[in-house]
Amino acid sequence: MSERLQGEGALVQFSERLTNSAAFGVLFREGMDLVEETAAYLDGVGRAEAKALDRAASLTYATESMRLTTRLMQLASWLLLHRAVKEGEMTLIQANREKTKVKLSAADPGPADMVDKLPAQLQDLIVRSMNLQSRVRRLDTTIHAPPAERTTIGNPLVPQLNRLKAAFEQ
Repeated sequence: MSERLQGEGALVQFSERLTNSAAFGVLFREGMDLVEETAAYLDGVGRAEAKALDRAASLTYATESMRLTTRLMQLASWLLLHRAVKEGEMTLIQANREKTKVKLSAADPGPADMVDKLPAQLQDLIVRSMNLQSRVRRLDTTIHAPPAERTTIGNPLVPQLNRLKAAFEQ
């Protein structure tokens, strides 16, 4: 019976299970799709749109597309790292060590008045990447939060049972 109670007393760390959740799967797919969509845009339509911009807007386009690419590569790195945890290729502790190389705060967009001058599709990709970054940051905080300290409460009946046992043993 004591083995059963010890097993029941073990806490399940929710954070360790998050990478196996459906929510993580959806986030992973959205992130990878956004990376692919952005690459296709920047190599195709975006290139043509950039050539049509004036000099100042063209410089902003180049800067923001680099920021966008950097942000998405960091997010993809984080997502792939945690997919490795999900697939059992590494532990959450290993992922925690490796994730220090990933900068989830990297490459925030420039001033809104400059970004507003960019083509609508690039603006949309920037907004979507920022939303993805926000979601990944929240998940990262949850997954990698230090475990709560667990105080041993014990069974409150044990002192009473010990008193009864002592009373009847005499």
